[in-house]
Amino acid sequence: MTAVLLAGCSGGSAPSPAPDATNAPPPSSASGKTLPYAGAPKVEHPLPESVLSVHPCDGALTPEQVKTLVGKPTQGEHADNPALGTECHWSNRDTGSLATVLYTTKVSDGLSAAYANTKPQAKRWHPLSPIQGLPAVAASVYKQQATTDSFCQVTVGISDQKTIDASVSLGYSQIGKKDPCDAAAVVADMVITNLKQKAGA
Repeated sequence: MTAVLLAGCSGGSAPSPAPDATNAPPPSSASGKTLPYAGAPKVEHPLPESVLSVHPCDGALTPEQVKTLVGKPTQGEHADNPALGTECHWSNRDTGSLATVLYTTKVSDGLSAAYANTKPQAKRWHPLSPIQGLPAVAASVYKQQATTDSFCQVTVGISDQKTIDASVSLGYSQIGKKDPCDAAAVVADMVITNLKQKAGA
């Protein structure tokens, strides 16, 4: 099977209807700012934050999806970030391909935090078409030996307060041939599909 990180294709489902929030007060962040801010889009069709209650290693991607992404079955490796949230890595050391999913459970500013903090230092930054009705942005910030040709992260707002990050490092043979942001968007789409199923959407 050709790994999506090496080839790339995407699927999706219809966005779920948003709850009626006509009379709800605007959400606020931990810093007291009204969300969204810094140019971030509002999440019109949020998912319940409870979908992030299970570690990404235990449900962000199915075993078959992992095999499709990195080219072989592999167990997720916990790589939690105390300042951000729970994180999981799936890698294929033979090809150099890597997929990572982060649930930003420790931050309450959602996409606004990415627009305020990541955008100014990103080597590559561009908003994407909504992923299953949820706003998303792709960014490349140099990490160790990674470059914009090999690494990209897609951040999806599941609510005004919470996001998930899906990032990839392309396999060695595909650097310069495939767009890592396209591959990261495919991973994000898979994760959102699974989160929506968990939410019953």
